[in-house]
Amino acid sequence: MKQQAGQVQAVVDLVRSIYGDGFIPLHRPVFEGNEKQYMLDCIESNFVSSVGAKVVEFEQQIAAFTGSKYAIATVNGTAALHVALQLAGVQRGDEVISQALTFIATCNALSYAGAHPVFVDVDVDTLGLSPVALQRWLSANAEIRDGRAYNRSTGRRIAACVPMHTFGFPLRIREVFAICEEYGIPMVEDAAESLGSYVDGRHTGTFGKLATLSFNGNKTITTGGGGMIVTDDEAIAVHAKHLTTTAKIPHPYEFVHDEVGYNYRLPNLNAALGCAQMERLPEMLVLKADVARRYAELFADSSIRFVQPLEGNVANRWLNAIVLASEADRDEFLQYTNARGVMTRPVWRLMSRLEMYRHCQHDGLENSCWLEARVVNLPSSVPDAAMEKKAR
Repeated sequence: MKQQAGQVQAVVDLVRSIYGDGFIPLHRPVFEGNEKQYMLDCIESNFVSSVGAKVVEFEQQIAAFTGSKYAIATVNGTAALHVALQLAGVQRGDEVISQALTFIATCNALSYAGAHPVFVDVDVDTLGLSPVALQRWLSANAEIRDGRAYNRSTGRRIAACVPMHTFGFPLRIREVFAICEEYGIPMVEDAAESLGSYVDGRHTGTFGKLATLSFNGNKTITTGGGGMIVTDDEAIAVHAKHLTTTAKIPHPYEFVHDEVGYNYRLPNLNAALGCAQMERLPEMLVLKADVARRYAELFADSSIRFVQPLEGNVANRWLNAIVLASEADRDEFLQYTNARGVMTRPVWRLMSRLEMYRHCQHDGLENSCWLEARVVNLPSSVPDAAMEKKAR
């Protein structure tokens, strides 16, 4: 117990040395660039809603940064994933494979699409969907009819697979994609947490048919609330823009809509914030990597495992994470740090334990349950005053 307390105090001391006195949040936004000016430009232009130059500019910045041909901005990451599932062909009553170790938004988007989640286990090292578990579950439960996969026990079509890069750590996405291709299952990457994360030099979110990003207030960059669909498929991009702008047929003054659409377009004001944030993103990633380096040094000779990306991959370090030896150790760590004004938190409660998803089929989720009892997130913000203020 004393050894554990000493380790935890060392974490508190390190966090204080990085972030200073007072309450230390898990992840806060940084506004030290052109955010105010760009938002003022929007106000002065009178274009503050979903029409405006900054929306297009933000989309272009994200497309260029991720290496995607197209990017379509939405009001939040959940909306982006909802539409992405529809674009991938998911229909009401279909099944979608995902992971139980994820934020609730992943499953909520599946529910909005009318799909039934099927939960497959994650890898202990990446915290993301396991290709071994995916192959095992599909071999035992799926059959191919006319080039598409169906669940033998339910008879439902398996319409998509949604792997999620947990905390920005890239999962084994190439292997997952190859398995999905083998079974004719479209892959929709949930890259909500992984802007700035790479697999062998390739940005996450560029491996499947399409992917989604999130720019919520606590993400690596923020638009206050916002999301993005990225794809290399022009037809998908055009349809995504159409669906997220209420499916209105372009016309100078007539209001005619040709399908059920959504008022999901990101407002210009939010996009202005995003444009300024993107200008500083490379610098933010360097500073966050340095915070991770200091944590790694602290835990190098510790019984506590500091989560690192697989060799050859780069994590954006959105949220640094550790794995404690037991649930009791986790609880002690959480109580000790939070009582001293250093915010730490456990990983999300597994989706399979929540009332609305308790009935969903899963593969036992051995690794997910093990991690749920042991993972803790550490403060991971860009340190105060670390970035030189830059504004035009």
